[in-house]
Amino acid sequence: MTYMDVLQQVKKKQIAPVYLLYGTEAYFIQKIITHIKKAVLPDEADPSEQLAVYDLEETPVQEVVTDAETYPLFGGNKLIIANNPSFLKPKPDKLPFDHDLDMLTQYLTQPVDYSTIIFTAPYEKIDERKKVTKLLKQNGVTAECNPIKEYELRSWITNIAGSLGITIADDAYELLESELTADLHQIRNELSKLQFYVGKKGTVTREIAEKLVSHSGDSSSLRLVDAVIDRNLHKAISIYKDLEKMKEEPIGLVALLAFQFRTILRVKLLNRKGYSQSHMQKQLGVHPYVIKIALQRERKFSVDRLREIIDKLADTDHAIKQGRMEKGLAFELLLHELVQ
Repeated sequence: MTYMDVLQQVKKKQIAPVYLLYGTEAYFIQKIITHIKKAVLPDEADPSEQLAVYDLEETPVQEVVTDAETYPLFGGNKLIIANNPSFLKPKPDKLPFDHDLDMLTQYLTQPVDYSTIIFTAPYEKIDERKKVTKLLKQNGVTAECNPIKEYELRSWITNIAGSLGITIADDAYELLESELTADLHQIRNELSKLQFYVGKKGTVTREIAEKLVSHSGDSSSLRLVDAVIDRNLHKAISIYKDLEKMKEEPIGLVALLAFQFRTILRVKLLNRKGYSQSHMQKQLGVHPYVIKIALQRERKFSVDRLREIIDKLADTDHAIKQGRMEKGLAFELLLHELVQ
């Protein structure tokens, strides 16, 4: 089942005796666990009595089964979270003990009605051919919790923004898509920061997003290119200083700028050949937003000017690597040259 299917079931309090949550997107796994906790354990529940968490790289699964079968001392329901079931991987990890999978498979055929076990497997793949995996799928609920695709990023930004009670202005979406990765924890953290700033029912504009969202190295190089195009030396130096605080090295920034200007040059040449935006993206293997911005920028440069800029970047790269100039000074001089 998909993450959303399982979450909808849980929200309706349709709770299964066993869950298998597998995949590398921790946000999905934690979200489902949070809602199962709300459904299974009353607010007044004593966590020491009704909630247990195990690491199956340190504890054999038979102890988890024994705990599940033990009726809670004060009645009610039990919730057991069993992390890292490496026995589900195609090549299980070597451990100093053996998991009694026969005991687990026997439990899966007749689980008790007062315990819910959640197995969390933070692996890209599990071995679907194994008997224990098949039984988990047949007698429990399985949710695939892998990272979202790049094309789903905008809808998840909208979804999480909606849950926080804020609206994203149209002109802010492109910036957010370029700044944020497909890591949903990062998206929620950044949007929570924006929600704190604009308040409930507030609107996040591009200006607000640019001011508050943590910038990645790639996106900051886009902003540096903007500053160079606008011949805004003050802004270019300011962005550079921000990147310094992020521990970005000048040699890495030269490479990032070189990538951006090479992309602009390649897009310009492909545009002359009549390539569509989608074909350019496939050809260059970069984010669609990068292509869109490069198409806007390439009109401001001649092919000769772009090649001249790339040559200047190459010269600075060599000067830094050969120790002919202090790297910070070399980068600031480069910015001066590019702006001029």
